[in-house]
Amino acid sequence: MNSDRLTHAVVDWGGLHRRATAVWLVTAVFAGSVSHVRAQDFVTNVSNKGTVAAAFLEIGIGARAVAMGGTYVAEKGRMEMIYWNPAGLAHVEGLGLSFTHAEWLADTNFEFFTLAKPLPFFNGVLAASITALSVPSQPVRTVLEPEGTGESYTAQDYAVSMSVATKLIPSFSVGVTGKYIGQRIWSESASQLALDVGVHYQTPLAGLALGASISNFGPDMRLAGKNLTNIIDPDLANRGIENIPVVYKTDGFPLPQIFRFGMAYETPMPGRGNLTTLVSLMHPTGSTESMSVGMEYGFSQLIFFRAGYQNLFERDAISGLTLGGGLQYKLRRRHSIAFDYAYSDWSILQKVHRVTLSMSFQ
Repeated sequence: MNSDRLTHAVVDWGGLHRRATAVWLVTAVFAGSVSHVRAQDFVTNVSNKGTVAAAFLEIGIGARAVAMGGTYVAEKGRMEMIYWNPAGLAHVEGLGLSFTHAEWLADTNFEFFTLAKPLPFFNGVLAASITALSVPSQPVRTVLEPEGTGESYTAQDYAVSMSVATKLIPSFSVGVTGKYIGQRIWSESASQLALDVGVHYQTPLAGLALGASISNFGPDMRLAGKNLTNIIDPDLANRGIENIPVVYKTDGFPLPQIFRFGMAYETPMPGRGNLTTLVSLMHPTGSTESMSVGMEYGFSQLIFFRAGYQNLFERDAISGLTLGGGLQYKLRRRHSIAFDYAYSDWSILQKVHRVTLSMSFQ
């Protein structure tokens, strides 16, 4: 090896050494930066708002329940228990019907219908319900045509449920609900099956009841439809590859699972009055934990006044105060018809009104 080659080799090894030193310094600085970032405190107590599919399943059912802050998990004998705690259905006596309507937020309409009937065996009750949230027809807008393309689209969420509840002993009941959930927007849709489970216990203390339920236990939902298909050119530089059909795959989102636990205490008042006090705790996957409280004063089982406050201690809570009332009229043969109204304050989203018509044939 001559001297020129030796010198050139030494220069190359020197350059390699300098490059290695530079890489080592950059790596050390990066590692130090990562360690510093990891040492910082990140905000972890987020509320999970907007992270679930089928969020309409979080809308409270029944004007009576909502007027008392949604504290309904420990109630019993009402058709709306199919939503709050299916175990409470075990105390339904006779055929029961209930219909709820609400002019929901952003000009949408919310409807709920349920039917419950005692079974001639196992001290059981069978119930079914339909829930629907519909969006009025909207114009299709694009970036190039912000005023509309001339087309229109609609959206709808719905759930069909079937429940069975039974009294294992006179003071303890269990209930299970199976439901089919569907969502549709324009030509995209998603569907899934889910399960609700609940228990109800009438304590030895007169008037005091406890209840617990888990709602919407099931797999994730994922949208699919013809508008998620397209034809693209994956390689603009290669004229031999073009017009390739593709299908876009959307992410799956979990159902809004909700764990509820609560108590209800009913006590007689002077002058043919009756006072019911309710408290419930809620742990949802789509938000933080919260507590709700509610009260109802009934006079002679004819007229009722209700008030409540929902989502206490919930992070980023919007709804709060609830008010309402009801009328119940007894017909012959222990039949009855009831009309209930509820008002909910949704802060910047203004207010929501609900009405419920219920009939019982015993």
